[in-house]
Amino acid sequence: MDISRPIAPNPYELLPQFPSFTLVSETVTDGDPMPDLCAGVGDNVSPQLSWSGFPEETRSFVLTCFDPDAPTPSGFWHWCVIDLPTSVTSLDLGAGRGNDTLPAGFHVRNDGNEPAYMGAAPPVGDHVHRYIFTVYALDVDTLGIDPADSTPTRVAFTALFHTLATAQLTLTYQR
Repeated sequence: MDISRPIAPNPYELLPQFPSFTLVSETVTDGDPMPDLCAGVGDNVSPQLSWSGFPEETRSFVLTCFDPDAPTPSGFWHWCVIDLPTSVTSLDLGAGRGNDTLPAGFHVRNDGNEPAYMGAAPPVGDHVHRYIFTVYALDVDTLGIDPADSTPTRVAFTALFHTLATAQLTLTYQR
């Protein structure tokens, strides 16, 4: 089956623009290919992430990883963590395995229906996919969303109305 199609736009460029802060990693580098360690076809380990420079009035964070290049009309959500307090400004390598590996906050089921990180696994032979890790600095302590009964799309929609600033790191992957 031929799944060739145009490259999807970066959906974050189509949303309201917010001030930015810094998102870095000891595991990956912005703009580089995702290492197999973090890919779903590799070890499926979430990368280490750290963020800084967010607004002083920040009360919590949301973290997501989104692939706009998946062959669906809605992309593919690989990771979603909500209700991270401001005392948490980094996640260790492998923190995405489940709620028990997070220092705080809660996983929302990814598009693979797992409350955890799901690494890159684009279709074999498809074009390069982008994996956009985003941290949202929010003006509320909690989004008021039940993580067991929600979706990353609902989280992104709800967070939009509480976002003070965002930080992003984009990786690529192709098989």
